[in-house]
Amino acid sequence: MFAVIKTGGKQYRVAADQTLTVQRLAAEPGEIVTFPVLILGGEKMEIGAPMVAGASVAAEVVEHSRGDKVIAFKKRRRKNSRRTRGHRQEFTVVRFTEILTGGAKPSKAATPEAEPKPTKTAEEKAEAKAKSKKSKKAAKAAKKSAKSAAKKSESKAAKGKKK
Repeated sequence: MFAVIKTGGKQYRVAADQTLTVQRLAAEPGEIVTFPVLILGGEKMEIGAPMVAGASVAAEVVEHSRGDKVIAFKKRRRKNSRRTRGHRQEFTVVRFTEILTGGAKPSKAATPEAEPKPTKTAEEKAEAKAKSKKSKKAAKAAKKSAKSAAKKSESKAAKGKKK
């Protein structure tokens, strides 16, 4: 089953479990939003006038992002006149969870966001940094002692060959 929805002045053909980038929506990541349906397709086609009665599409907001920078540069010849403007379009990535008919409400709740990791305090950071410095120094000393031991064994072997 598919549906044609309208958002941001554009129409999109969507199906369940599809991810799509649309114009920026006023919703937080993780929220469930609904879109009105213009056309329902599948076994039986329904065309709305202008919308299909009782039909909607539920979608979960995944993230907000921005598009590539578009630069508009205008130059007027021989007049030393130039103008540069940049623009980045804002988008929302949504995942369509289900297509609802008959005035049904979205059954899936928003997926809970992962709990943020506890941040380290300044003391913990300093302590970790000191530990890493100590371990680096110890590794450096071990490497140096291994090199000196190798040199000693080489010199002993060289002396044994001379005799």
